[in-house]
Amino acid sequence: QVQLMESGGGLVQAGGSMRLSCAASGSIFSINGMGWYRQAPGKQRELVAVITSGGNTNYTDSVKGRFTISRDNAENTVYLHMNSLKPEDTAVYYCNFWIRPRGEQKVNYNFWGQGTQVTVSS
Repeated sequence: QVQLMESGGGLVQAGGSMRLSCAASGSIFSINGMGWYRQAPGKQRELVAVITSGGNTNYTDSVKGRFTISRDNAENTVYLHMNSLKPEDTAVYYCNFWIRPRGEQKVNYNFWGQGTQVTVSS
């Protein structure tokens, strides 16, 4: 089965940096879009950043200029490099991939990572 494994979360002081990683494993034919979502306490889950198979990126306004999403296609991995972190960035971060499993015919499925806690202290 396809599985997404996240790593890199933890505690960081405001103004610091942190890099999140998410690697897909399993019976994968191809990976299309990759993205990061987050859910802060008491708030709805929101899209943070996305990157397409062609390398195009997009970010929510609150993280533009501070976060960078990138991907390593050979390792089926997406990264979220977070700079100038703020307390309001505190949330559980989830990676999200659109994946075509082996044996499927041009069908992409949406997979979620388990979530990793990012806590930014003031």
